[in-house]
Amino acid sequence: MTVKNQVQLITYPDSMGGDLKALRHVLYTYFRDVFKGGVHILPPFPSSGDRGFAPLTYLEIEPSFGTWDDIRAIGEEFDVLVDLMVNHISKQSVYFQDFLRKGRRSEYADLFITLDKLWENGKPVQADIDKMFLRRPLPYSTFTIDETGGEEKIWTTFGKTDPSEQIDLDIRSEMTKRLLAEFFMNFKKNNVKIVRLDAVGYVIKKLGTSCFFVEPDIYKFLDWVMELAKACEIELLPEVHSHYSIQYKLAEYGCWIYDFILPYRILDTLINKNSEALIDYLKTRPHKQFTMLDCHDGIPVKPDLDDLINTKEARRLVDVCVERGSNLSLILSDEHKAPDGFDVHQIRCSYYSVLGCDDDAYLAARAIQFFAPGVPQVYYVGLLAGENDYERVKQTGEGREINRHNYTLDEIEQSLRKDVVQRLLKLIRFRNDYDAFNGEFSVEDSVQSEIRLCWRKGDRSCHLHVDMKTNKSVIEYVDDDGKLAQYWV
Repeated sequence: MTVKNQVQLITYPDSMGGDLKALRHVLYTYFRDVFKGGVHILPPFPSSGDRGFAPLTYLEIEPSFGTWDDIRAIGEEFDVLVDLMVNHISKQSVYFQDFLRKGRRSEYADLFITLDKLWENGKPVQADIDKMFLRRPLPYSTFTIDETGGEEKIWTTFGKTDPSEQIDLDIRSEMTKRLLAEFFMNFKKNNVKIVRLDAVGYVIKKLGTSCFFVEPDIYKFLDWVMELAKACEIELLPEVHSHYSIQYKLAEYGCWIYDFILPYRILDTLINKNSEALIDYLKTRPHKQFTMLDCHDGIPVKPDLDDLINTKEARRLVDVCVERGSNLSLILSDEHKAPDGFDVHQIRCSYYSVLGCDDDAYLAARAIQFFAPGVPQVYYVGLLAGENDYERVKQTGEGREINRHNYTLDEIEQSLRKDVVQRLLKLIRFRNDYDAFNGEFSVEDSVQSEIRLCWRKGDRSCHLHVDMKTNKSVIEYVDDDGKLAQYWV
């Protein structure tokens, strides 16, 4: 399996028409020649929270979305990408529910990390915990076992509740390895071509470390899971939100990575009309990346851009985003805030809204994304030039819902009539089909208010020129007759 160098869609299973059958209908009817790179279906599995990101199992599809038959049907035409939360599984899973009933007598007990696997007598040592990169006040939760009435402390990296809804898996356990292998074999059977390893940075628990991206142990696990995926003809995409240097280590190791820096860089460039930082970045970044502008969470800021941005300038940019209706996800722990108190984790918004619903600025952003080396992903709200959904935020109390609108089939058809959407579709088709994007990339000299990017392969070439003063973008390219042609984005 080779990842295609063409544009992918990201969508929830129920966000384009209501379920997977509707999604297949929408893809086949409107986007058959658009998403040649495939479709990332955000978790379609039974889940107990976090809009799919606390799966009970990967062997079933949430019945309200459909069945594996629907995934297989989509996979006949589009390469399907799904998530595997490799670090944890839901408290409501059959595995952990059996453990809650029987405790250590459960056949699944070895899937989980009881504290005696780390500390003598299972008694946590605060000095060890102080060194850890924590996502909650303590890295474990306390549960009562039904049969005995006794308590068990189990490692739980994530979770807003106490005890947590997300239970960590012990990746050193043979039982966990067998379970992960079962999940991968099921993916292969059902036409899944790419798996995103969500939260993979947290899988190693080792005293005396941060318990985040622990080297060299993490590479031993990656080697194992890459071998497993290769046997199933599946590509892997590790997902790590951290200091960019960790992403670059993964890239050096040969992994696909996510470009979590590009969305902020493009936003900063278009709002402040200055391309310097973006151009410097495009000259040095790894090429083997998946690129995005928007997603189901938000535009990454900290820790992804730590040491890459001036926090005073970042604060001014964030203020503009908030004025345009964005809300913010903040870093909670003081030690991970900037020295000046800057604490923005993600800017939550639709990318179209944060650019002031300016069609030209939005198309310029997409053109830069598509010219940056890597596999471009377009989130479904961005595809339809959707605006901030304040009503969903109000209804749910969840800030991320601002960019998670569920479209009816009628709303999709209405959105497709918008000029900005038709222009975006044309741009996607050009990115998919023009062969120079499989050649050599270069950043050309330009003044601060412009961007000039180029791809060349043989006698084919295409040049992107973005003028930030007007937000207008033009692509000059060699056409099928060998003549120079021009395409205003």
